[in-house]
Amino acid sequence: MASTGNTVAASGTFKIGDKTVHRLGYGAMRITGDGVWGSPKDVPGALRVLKRTVELGVNFIDTANSYGPYVSEELIKEALHPYGKDLLIATKAGLARTGPGQWLPVGRPEYLRQECEMSLRRLGQERLDLFQLHRIDPKVPAEEQFGLLNDLLKEGKVGAIGLSEVSVEEIKSARKIVPVVTVQNLYNLTNRKSEDVLDYCEQEGIGFIPWFPIAAGSLAKPGGVVDLVAKADHATPSQVSLAWLLKRSKVILPIPGTSSVAHVEENCAAGGVTLTDQQFADLDASGKAESKKQAN
Repeated sequence: MASTGNTVAASGTFKIGDKTVHRLGYGAMRITGDGVWGSPKDVPGALRVLKRTVELGVNFIDTANSYGPYVSEELIKEALHPYGKDLLIATKAGLARTGPGQWLPVGRPEYLRQECEMSLRRLGQERLDLFQLHRIDPKVPAEEQFGLLNDLLKEGKVGAIGLSEVSVEEIKSARKIVPVVTVQNLYNLTNRKSEDVLDYCEQEGIGFIPWFPIAAGSLAKPGGVVDLVAKADHATPSQVSLAWLLKRSKVILPIPGTSSVAHVEENCAAGGVTLTDQQFADLDASGKAESKKQAN
């Protein structure tokens, strides 16, 4: 396994609002209970994960009001408050929870405003560094949702605005109303459905946050391209998947999530894995082929 010494900083940086963060971050969904519902079975363990993440140099943590719900934000405050001045905590609103594994879009402006205020309270902040619309609610006019986000920005409640699971056209529509600095879509080596969104974000200088960033499937099996690269680089398949994302585009900010300190250390070491151009090309071609196969 690659060394964890200073490897998060080696992932490069990206500016979000008025803060510059290391591109390799942490996603705080998995520090909750089963079905992303309730408290984790090991609360002290979750707190250790958060503290270790920051110790390793991560200064970009992604969460949401719906993780728990509320549990992830509360644990972040318990583990890390008062926050270091370089730490950026991104949160989201727009999905209501009615039970384990259930996610319902709610984009009414009054609801989004309420959740912004509640996230401020739970996180112990005077301003949310990055507030993301978790989903565009199809039952509410999109311009009303975007308009509320712009109001929160102008009021100083939030420092920057992001979107999640959106198309290029939806990003363009939003940007007519509110500045959008990040987009968070499902994307990894073997799931390339958002390739056009990533290309647009790269063109426009918008941060692209791939959720579920580690996925290699059959490519990580013995003899697969991820397995071969991992062995050649003395790395793990997860580190290779993250290294591919970091090399794919300078606007990508991977946020691997885990409830294990050992996995946090493994993921953070991915910043120290440097792929050759040939390795990147081999991974890219195999990943596209796998993505196409899964889509058919």
